Amino acid sequence: MNEIRWNPLVKWWIIVAEHRSVRPWRPEEKEVEFKCPFCPGAPELVHLDRWDVVSLPNKYPALSSTPLEVHRESFEPYRVREAKGSCRVIIETPEHEGDLYTLTLEHATRVMEVFREEYLKLSQLDYVEYVAIFRNKGKEIGVSLTHPHSQIYALPFTPLRILVEIGSMREYQSRYEKCLLCDIVKYELSRGIRVIYENRDYIALLPYYAMWPYEIHVYPKKHLNSLGDLDHEGLKYLADALRVITALYTELLERDAPYIMVFHNPPTRGDHSYYHFHVEFYQPYRDKEKLKYAAGIEWGFWVFTYDGSPEKKVLELKNACEKVESRLRGVLGECK
Repeated sequence: MNEIRWNPLVKWWIIVAEHRSVRPWRPEEKEVEFKCPFCPGAPELVHLDRWDVVSLPNKYPALSSTPLEVHRESFEPYRVREAKGSCRVIIETPEHEGDLYTLTLEHATRVMEVFREEYLKLSQLDYVEYVAIFRNKGKEIGVSLTHPHSQIYALPFTPLRILVEIGSMREYQSRYEKCLLCDIVKYELSRGIRVIYENRDYIALLPYYAMWPYEIHVYPKKHLNSLGDLDHEGLKYLADALRVITALYTELLERDAPYIMVFHNPPTRGDHSYYHFHVEFYQPYRDKEKLKYAAGIEWGFWVFTYDGSPEKKVLELKNACEKVESRLRGVLGECK
């Protein structure tokens, strides 16, 4: 079974992908014979001699350009459609362990270039309405393979979260004739309270409206519509900001830190010039030892309770960032 079903209660689509239940799972330490499918020499990569970053079709895709035929019919209140789209995996390095911050700035910039190339290519497909770029890290997030990688889903619909952002940004533009995120960036820079890191093109901050205790957003300082608008220099400054954030998470938790990283772009169709591209990080810990669980109030009602206050939590993030910068200053100095 591989199809997309409509939830009439909340008006969003659910991907049903039965075959993904058999995808490889992270091995236990005793399973020494496990062969990582993302390491050099793996069957999917054997045709490549030397590589730094590579984009491959997902072997267990939730969506496909040639999906299985849907044999059931839509009827009220249920609707169903074929799971047409594309799923790709971006293997970020030949090294089996690591993170964005363990890559050189040049290498991390190359990862951003591949993101951009895939974003532009997939956006041209006539059955794609939204290109979702994301990175899952850590067993706490449920990552099946630990080799550094990101994923891209080319969706035949626009996710509800993006639709809500579009509505908010469009309304703000209509009312004030200004960009919502541009105003947020201006305000946060003028106060400096929640800003964790800043380079020439981006700020990283713990949002005033954060849901997760150590949530971090990366906002372009100038209005930028999508990842596709970035040139090489713009991608380098983005890579720099993402390297710092992933490094400070590890510094903060004193371990290989889990997180979710998502790129928020506008839909591929229509005029959304008022939309402001950005990147969001969700971190599941509320301190070094305790997880922040999304439970009844979060899952059942979409109402997050922030454990603590952003203005106090940000001090921990700033302290970790200072330590990271002091260690990486030789590289980070290029992007100040």
